[in-house]
Amino acid sequence: MKGWQQYWRQLSLFGLLSLVLTGCGKEELSALRPSGPVAAMQFDLMKLSFLIMIGVFVVVMLIFTYVLIRYRKRPGQQGIPKQVEGNHALEILWTVIPFLLLIVMAVPTVTTGFELHKKYSPEEAVQVKVTAHQYWWEFEYPDLGVATAQDLVIPVDKKVQFVVTSADVKHAFWIPALGGKIDTNPGLENPIWLQADKTGVFYGKCAELCGASHALMDFKVTVMEQADFDNWTAKMKGVQAAEPVAATSVVAKQGEDIFNQSCLGCHAIAGKGGKLGPNLTNFADRERVAGILAHTPENVAEWLKDPQKIKPGNNMPNLNLDDNQVNALVEYMSTLTVEDKK
Repeated sequence: MKGWQQYWRQLSLFGLLSLVLTGCGKEELSALRPSGPVAAMQFDLMKLSFLIMIGVFVVVMLIFTYVLIRYRKRPGQQGIPKQVEGNHALEILWTVIPFLLLIVMAVPTVTTGFELHKKYSPEEAVQVKVTAHQYWWEFEYPDLGVATAQDLVIPVDKKVQFVVTSADVKHAFWIPALGGKIDTNPGLENPIWLQADKTGVFYGKCAELCGASHALMDFKVTVMEQADFDNWTAKMKGVQAAEPVAATSVVAKQGEDIFNQSCLGCHAIAGKGGKLGPNLTNFADRERVAGILAHTPENVAEWLKDPQKIKPGNNMPNLNLDDNQVNALVEYMSTLTVEDKK
């Protein structure tokens, strides 16, 4: 097989592979399957831009092909074809057409931009303050008296007004299926509103390179019916306003003592503790450990033994716990749930 044939064979194979891979992905983590009005507006802009680019490409290729054939050099031809330099009609044409295309793109882009940058009052939208950390997310509901981390909970068919900021470096808040993204800057607050049109679970990500574990800075978004959301906030508020419930089993009590001595300065439980690390009030209700691992006792133990192995560069220190201490902490943290508390 000749060299050029081998080259085109490989190119075709990789082209087909790329086309097939574009169909991979998750519906709840795709900007191409919008599940809210913000994502839908942004998707419409993407489609408009894509159609215009495809249209321009097709027209240019048609003109190129026509010129290539029509003005190709023929046997016996002398000199060069007639030149169109200085043709005012053509110059006006290829100046006006791009200008019109820019207008077609600019008008919906500007109007959509104004729509997406509206701010909604507490009477119109659920208010959520988002604080990005290396490498986790903090969510506070100031009007509801609720705070949590890693798991964002919102009601369906209702606007949510976010105010995003950062506790350390620049991050970016993005929920592909619902819309976004927007930068979180240290010392500044940026507003953005989103809305989910259906219940379910979606996933968000950090969309700004923020350090060694940037790719692992994920969070979960649970969209509930309004009644379920009210029930969740009532449970969270009730738990966070009360004293932490003491552990019952002997092993869990040992874990509670270790937690109070070594962890409570950074992690809050039921309104008690620090804010340097994620709020763990409803830790046992979460589906993921560290935002990325399945919530199993083994993964919790692995995280406690060596946090840097899971998320390099994160701010949680290695406490050098032995296996008994780790097992006790895992047992105690399995009791941190709002679902079983009244």
